[in-house]
Amino acid sequence: MESVLVLAFDTATAAVTVALCEWTPGGGAFMCATVETVDKRRHAELLAPSIATVLAEAGVAQHDLSVISVGVGPGPYTGLRVGLATADALGNALRIPVHGVCSLDAIAWASGRTEPFVVATDARRKEVYWAQYDSADRRATGSAGEPAVGPPADAAAAGLPVLGEGAALYPEVLGEPPEGIHPSAAAIAELTVARLSGGHAGLPLLPAVPLYLRRPDAREPGPRKKVTQ
Repeated sequence: MESVLVLAFDTATAAVTVALCEWTPGGGAFMCATVETVDKRRHAELLAPSIATVLAEAGVAQHDLSVISVGVGPGPYTGLRVGLATADALGNALRIPVHGVCSLDAIAWASGRTEPFVVATDARRKEVYWAQYDSADRRATGSAGEPAVGPPADAAAAGLPVLGEGAALYPEVLGEPPEGIHPSAAAIAELTVARLSGGHAGLPLLPAVPLYLRRPDAREPGPRKKVTQ
């Protein structure tokens, strides 16, 4: 059976992470190449060269790609839109499917944990984006399993271990994170393959649209106030 090449990337956090995975339906998956750079101010400058590096290392051209998978956040507006715009442009140009993966789910998946935990990432404004998980491949049921934004104390309320950059930023509230703090493009590719294979319904593929959770700082000006004579 013909192999499927999945290009995955994420710009929802300070990390710009890219991976290329080769998957044979009915068989296994092989991670061909990965690149990760942590620089929260240079997403736009780093993503395209990182994609080019991954493709070059694997000896693959863009037209060989079968699927694009992109982290959809939650994350800050500026960084997140770089990944989503790039995924949309590539998908349209190559006429291939584009899938979204919650960036919190990518951190959860990479952990491989079998006991409940929380993932929290930096939301700025002294807040975190967070969600609760029953295991690495399943979110908690109810509202706790839905991505949310709020103070670190909200993520700590369940008294569970907390993974992700949120814990690294607020260890006095969330405790030191025990492992990788950023989403991994390799995890996004693996999760995409798992879902396309028909498994792990607890972490679904999503439309490739940004998961902001709150409005951007920039807003349209309101109507001018009348001057009273």
